[in-house]
Amino acid sequence: MPSQSKGQWLENQWLENELPVPKQLSPGPLSLSPVGRRMRKGASEKIKDTRGLQPGSMPPILGATRALKRPKVQVSTCASMQLGNGTLVSQFLLEGLTDIEELRPLLFIVFLLIYLVAIVGNVGMASLIIADSRLHTPMYFFLGNLSLLDTAYISNTVPQMLVHLLAPMRTMSYHACLTQIFFLHFLAPWECFLLTAMAYDRYAAICQPLHYLVLMGQRTRAVLASISCLLALANALTHTILASQLKFCGPRIITHFFCDLPPLLKLSSTSTQANEFALFFFSFLVALIPCVLVMISYIHVVAAVLRIRSTEGRRKVFSTCGAHLTMVCIFYLTSVLCYILPSSAYSSLRDRLFSVLYTVLTPMLNPVVYSMRNNEVKRALFKAFGKERAC
Repeated sequence: MPSQSKGQWLENQWLENELPVPKQLSPGPLSLSPVGRRMRKGASEKIKDTRGLQPGSMPPILGATRALKRPKVQVSTCASMQLGNGTLVSQFLLEGLTDIEELRPLLFIVFLLIYLVAIVGNVGMASLIIADSRLHTPMYFFLGNLSLLDTAYISNTVPQMLVHLLAPMRTMSYHACLTQIFFLHFLAPWECFLLTAMAYDRYAAICQPLHYLVLMGQRTRAVLASISCLLALANALTHTILASQLKFCGPRIITHFFCDLPPLLKLSSTSTQANEFALFFFSFLVALIPCVLVMISYIHVVAAVLRIRSTEGRRKVFSTCGAHLTMVCIFYLTSVLCYILPSSAYSSLRDRLFSVLYTVLTPMLNPVVYSMRNNEVKRALFKAFGKERAC
């Protein structure tokens, strides 16, 4: 013990650690300094004040001290209200195309007509290709697959949008949202890869006409279609599984007319870094890389067309390739711009406009651009109606 007296040492320990006043510090023979006596008197008064406390209660000094030292444990709203599957939100609210009541009936009629034209055009095209043996060629094999894909693709979003244009409440369940995300990210990439295969088919037909049937044989077509399907399936499963791991505990309004990943990520209460990385990576895999391959194929096609001496032949090929390139650019660029940007850069108006282009207008225009301008398709159509003629 230091050279100081025992009473002084206990007093210093009490002052430093805010300990209860021991009996040794009660008035006695020990002599204290004036400051020590004043502090001892104040502590004694505080202890007297605690005599009237209820049993089990805590003195003010100790209560304040322990409150300061006790670690604070914060329980989030999500954790305190968590359900069995880790998400509170069982339904989402969709903003829809517009909040202007007067525009909804008009938009309903417009999009209903677009949907009917797309369904009739794509189903009719696929039926013609199956029914007419003259259309059993590599080019029409891909066109038939494209028509069936567009039928499923537009049916994934437009029927729900039509219902919401007339419904007072635009709700969608959590599991229905994940299902729509799966088919959206399965059908759209499949179409991207299919458009790339069709561009390669045009390259083989125009630039390698003598080897066309060998390059685009039945086995080659089956391999291209299978790889396209498997890559699209991997993309859809990745995004759907990652989205199912997100927790939604706060706002539930999706700023879109269908359930899509970018607006959904903004509602998540947990980290979305893995989702954004997957979107960025697969945007390159399923959109940018196929788009580059399409452009390379058509550059070779244009170079081959420029060597054609016939002006009429040039005009016909340029007209067809120009229409194809226009549709490819609209589909690729609008879809990739919706997904390659981070969720912090999400724009509701921009994404809704782009989504209308690649989910509604493109499936409607594809049968016209790719097939209806073709004389072989026209002959098959007239034959189906019993009015076959030379075109």
